[in-house]
Amino acid sequence: MPATLIVNARLVNEGRETEADLRIENGRIDRIDAQIAPRPGDQVIEAGGRMLLPGMIDDQVHFREPGLTHKGDIASESAAAVAGGLTSFMDMPNTNPPTLDSAALEAKYAAAKGRAWGNHGFYLGASNDNLDAIRALDPKTAPGIKVFMGASTGNMLVDDPETLDGIFREAPTPIITHCEDSPTIDANLAAFKARYGEDALTAEMHPDIRSREACITSTRLAISLARKHGTRLHVLHISTADELALFTPGPILQEDGRRKRITAETCIHFLRFDRSDYARLGNLIKCNPAIKDASDCEALIQALGEGGAIDVLATDHAPHTWEEKQKPYAQAPSGLPLVQYALVAALELVHEKKLTAAQVVRKFAHAPAQLFDVSQRGYLREGYWADLVLIGATPFTVRREDVLSKCGWSPFEGTTFHSRVAATWVNGRMVWNGEHLLGTPNGQRLEFDR
Repeated sequence: MPATLIVNARLVNEGRETEADLRIENGRIDRIDAQIAPRPGDQVIEAGGRMLLPGMIDDQVHFREPGLTHKGDIASESAAAVAGGLTSFMDMPNTNPPTLDSAALEAKYAAAKGRAWGNHGFYLGASNDNLDAIRALDPKTAPGIKVFMGASTGNMLVDDPETLDGIFREAPTPIITHCEDSPTIDANLAAFKARYGEDALTAEMHPDIRSREACITSTRLAISLARKHGTRLHVLHISTADELALFTPGPILQEDGRRKRITAETCIHFLRFDRSDYARLGNLIKCNPAIKDASDCEALIQALGEGGAIDVLATDHAPHTWEEKQKPYAQAPSGLPLVQYALVAALELVHEKKLTAAQVVRKFAHAPAQLFDVSQRGYLREGYWADLVLIGATPFTVRREDVLSKCGWSPFEGTTFHSRVAATWVNGRMVWNGEHLLGTPNGQRLEFDR
C-alpha cells in the first residue's frame, strides 16, 4: 500500500488544534509535522484546512450478531460506523446466544474477522450463574465485563445479591454496567397500566415508567459495590442530571499517574433529544434508559465539558427494524441506530458553541482508549495506528436512502448537520470517501495493554 500524505490539515488532538501535515505508512502514522515534503509515489490528499481527528472509539454498540441479524450484523453496522467516523467499536454480549464464556467470546471475534470495517472488541457478559467464566477471563481478550443491573432479556439480568457481589469482587477487567432498578420500573409500569390500560400506553410515558429514580437507585448500588471491592467500574448511558453528583469530575488519568476507578458515560441521543421529541418520534426514540427532560440534556452536555463528571461519549447503537418500532408502545423494542451520524451530531454541539472540537475528541476517542487500555489507538501520535477522520464543513440533511445500517432508518432523518465525514481511514487505508465505502473490511481485533 503506498504511503498517504495528508497536507494542510487542522489536527484536533490532545486538547489542541494544530495546522500540520500527516503521513501514513504501513498502516500507521509515520510522521506529523508543520510541513512534510511528498515522496515519489505518495498519495497526497489536500485537506484544505479541514479538521483531521483520530477515529472515534465507540465503547457501547449492539451489532446484533449472533442470533438477531435481521436487525443488523457485524458487517452492516460496522460499515455504518466507519461512514460516521467511528473506527473502533466494543460490542455488547446480549445476543442470541449471549456471550457468557470465552468460547462464545472467541466465536464473535471469528465472526468479525474479514467482515468488520472497524477495529473491534467484544464484552463478556455476566449472568447469575457464570462467575467461574468471569474469574477465568483473560483480561487481554475483552474490553470488560458487562453487567445488566436492570431489566434485560434472557439470562443477562444479574439480580442475585451474592452473585453481584462476587462479580465485583472477582472481575479481572473493568465492569461495565447498565443501571436501572427493575423493581422500580415494574412498579411504575404496573401503575401506568392500572391507570390507563396497556393499550393506551405511549412513548411519552417512557421516561416516567423507566424513571430517573430507577436509574439513581441502581447507579448508587453499582458505585457502592465498586467502592467496597476497589473495582474499576464504568457506568453506561447516564441519562439524568441527578446521577452526575455521584461521580468525581476530572480526567481518567491523573497527572500523578493515578487512574480514576469509577467513570461515567453518556450517549449522543441524550444530548440531541429530550422529552418533547416523543410527540414527534414516538417509539423511534424509545430506549433504555429513557431519554428524559431538556434540563437533563443540558446538564449532560455541560458535564462533557471541561471539569465535568462525564468521562466518555458513546452511542449505545441498537438497531431494530422499522416494523418492530411501529408496534404499540408496550411491544415496541427499545434502542436506536446511531453510529452513522453520532459524530456529526456531537460536532453540532461545537457549532452551537456548547462544546469544543477538542472536547468531543477527548470524550469520544481519547477517553475510551484510556479507560479500556486500548493499544495505540485513539490519538494522532506518530507510531499509532492510522485511524483517522477528515471532517468537511458542507451541511447535509440526513435521508433514509443514505442509511447504511441494516434496519434502514435513522432518528435523525430530516436533520441538517453543519459537518460531514469527508473521509475515514482504518489501519491506514481509506475505507470511506464521504460518499461510498472503499475496498473490503480491514478492521482488526483491538489489543488491550493489561
